[in-house]
Amino acid sequence: MGHIVILGGGESGVGAALLAQAKGFSVFLSDQGKLKEPYQDQLRHHAIPFESETHTIREILKADEIIISPGIPEKSELVQTIKKQGIPLISEIEFAARYTNAKLIAITGSNGKTTTTLLTYHLLKTAGFNVGLAGNIGQSFAKQVMEGTYDYYVLEISSFQLDRCFQFNPDVAVLINITPDHLDRYDYKFENYIHSKFRIFQNATAQTSCIYWGGDEVIQQYQDLIPNNAHQHVIQFDQTTGAANITDQAIEFAFGSINRATAPIQGPHNAINMAAAVLAATEAGVSWSDIQANLGSFQNAPHRLEPCGNWKDIQFINDSKATNVDAVFYALNSFPKNIILLIGGVDKGNEYDVLNDLVKSKVKGMICLGTDNAKLMAHFGDQVPRIISTDSLETAVATSMQWGESGDIVLLSPACASFDLFKNYEDRGDQFKATVNRLTYGS
Repeated sequence: MGHIVILGGGESGVGAALLAQAKGFSVFLSDQGKLKEPYQDQLRHHAIPFESETHTIREILKADEIIISPGIPEKSELVQTIKKQGIPLISEIEFAARYTNAKLIAITGSNGKTTTTLLTYHLLKTAGFNVGLAGNIGQSFAKQVMEGTYDYYVLEISSFQLDRCFQFNPDVAVLINITPDHLDRYDYKFENYIHSKFRIFQNATAQTSCIYWGGDEVIQQYQDLIPNNAHQHVIQFDQTTGAANITDQAIEFAFGSINRATAPIQGPHNAINMAAAVLAATEAGVSWSDIQANLGSFQNAPHRLEPCGNWKDIQFINDSKATNVDAVFYALNSFPKNIILLIGGVDKGNEYDVLNDLVKSKVKGMICLGTDNAKLMAHFGDQVPRIISTDSLETAVATSMQWGESGDIVLLSPACASFDLFKNYEDRGDQFKATVNRLTYGS
């Protein structure tokens, strides 16, 4: 059958190793970091050779094909060496899709893809569909394919995963938006990142349902990258010609409408996410009556505009997942005014100008939270009445309590990665919630 090497031993890597072995390949897994014990146990149980905390180049180059973790940079010496040898590099998504006949719904976008993925999954699952959740969220796609238990999969797909997809062709492909993100990974060229996102449509046929937000200027500009024969469904604001038309009051479809005031998730960005999820679910076969019955029971994942405390009528909101500027733009747009904004972390080449008008009109105080806040302080210093710099989450929350008044919003929406002070965005959000709880409720 051939020899497959897996680079990266996280959830997706170990799942890919198990599927590859089940399909008859000889397998070797290599991780430069320390493999977690449960993953080591799984590999040992299946007698799959692996190495931890090192990459042995001569073993890796024996591969006929390499499944690479999306976290390994393209510029790394290892990847460059593999490319010189001409060994194909693919993602877990590309590999696993070869071995399933299930209907695939794949969702990408710079912002909102997790919410859209979870809502789409919710609509299928509550309608009684036999559906799995995978990609950037849930369990390994490859492992679920190996176990062969699902007829449908809803997949959250990142640009890094799409970079290593070549034949992958989902039945329903969703592109919510494209805004500058991860530019450090794309040679600081926005066009490279745009082309990466559009790869979700690259193999679309007349049988493929392509769903996208038509109001996104970047998507408009590059719309020709969607194959002409694909079945396109456009989401629009204040229009009547789209598959979903969003007004201030409702989301209108050909088959019915959603009242935005009573929807389970709020804000203009979430109206787009809901429209995309409903279109994806209906394209997969979910009835409008099931959507009406089950939409209201949806609960979004943590760290996405998550209410996490109320103290003296000051509301605390955990939006730690907002790791780029446009996610913060959406967050600020979700509240009328009187916002105390906690922002900062590891800057990914951010340009903050897009936030200027919202910050001036809505933010009464800014707390820059990170190990290096010089860029934020320089940019926003003359735009807000109050601004401080700190590397202490406790100081940040305590200061927000001092500044806050009845009716204010304390919003953690960082615009940056979290790796300077925290393990990841989940850890940042969890620590924020715990600190708010301790300082406001004394527990």
